[in-house]
Amino acid sequence: MKKALVLGASGGMGYAIVKELVNRGVEVTAFARSINKLNHLFSRYPTVTIIPGDALNQNQLTQIARNKDIIFHAINLPYGDWETKLLPLTDSIIQAARKNNAKLAIVDNIYAYGKCNETVKESTVKTPHTKKGKLRLQAEERVKRSRVPYVLAHFPDFYGPYAENTQLNFTIQSVIQNKRAWFIGSQYLAREHLFTLDGAQALVNLSFQDEAYGQHWNIPATHPVTGRELIRLIRDLTGYQKKVSTVTTNMLRLLGVFDRQMREFVEMQYLNQQAVILNGGKYEKLIGPLPRTSYKKGLELTIRSYQGLEHFGN
Repeated sequence: MKKALVLGASGGMGYAIVKELVNRGVEVTAFARSINKLNHLFSRYPTVTIIPGDALNQNQLTQIARNKDIIFHAINLPYGDWETKLLPLTDSIIQAARKNNAKLAIVDNIYAYGKCNETVKESTVKTPHTKKGKLRLQAEERVKRSRVPYVLAHFPDFYGPYAENTQLNFTIQSVIQNKRAWFIGSQYLAREHLFTLDGAQALVNLSFQDEAYGQHWNIPATHPVTGRELIRLIRDLTGYQKKVSTVTTNMLRLLGVFDRQMREFVEMQYLNQQAVILNGGKYEKLIGPLPRTSYKKGLELTIRSYQGLEHFGN
């Protein structure tokens, strides 16, 4: 791999993927909507080309993907746009890859698995019960039918530098500002939260292996952890003393009366009642040990990014 295009490069996982590729000597084109965010993140990297734009613009995306060996898809649409834009976006990316003979590496979540009582393997039958889970499965099926070489990684909820729209970053942002903080969902349920730099390393590792293509892969976090444990670590790292309250499903329903994003968020709260835990054995059999940054270290690096410290990476 010599040249890569990263879509959604200004988001948490997109940023981490660009960083991982740069560290491996790959020439990267960082693509996202906001030129200001792209400049802030990547202007100091001489091997990164910054291009703003809209991935739904088929002609623009196809042009930008010229001469790229691989396209990393890390675009995270707002929930309110999924119904109208997720599948057209998937089609646009597939077409850009096909027309340029490029491979695809896709960041996906765990929604397509639906509710699961046991640790989830790649062989687990996907039975999504939510609107968004069904859309994610449809998008995955389109990729599989496309005949474009692909690797698709299922990630749990993640956190990390610039991962602004994630549940854990939602809590961290208020802590950094010394405001009253909130934690979404039960503080007693053990769930997975994947550090973005770990997820990026795992996906890039897969993208370098020919045997990995044409398959989906589960990338678990370091280990399941409760909200109480995370809050304790955040307090230790920041000295934060204020109460951290719980955002309940009923609160989200009430907020959803006025806010479409909150309304869309309600149906995913089953994940805060019964955790979906991923099995990473398939990855470890092909690649080796999964990247597993401790929660303490991952939170420290995330907090440093909010404090404006540039050199917070591994």
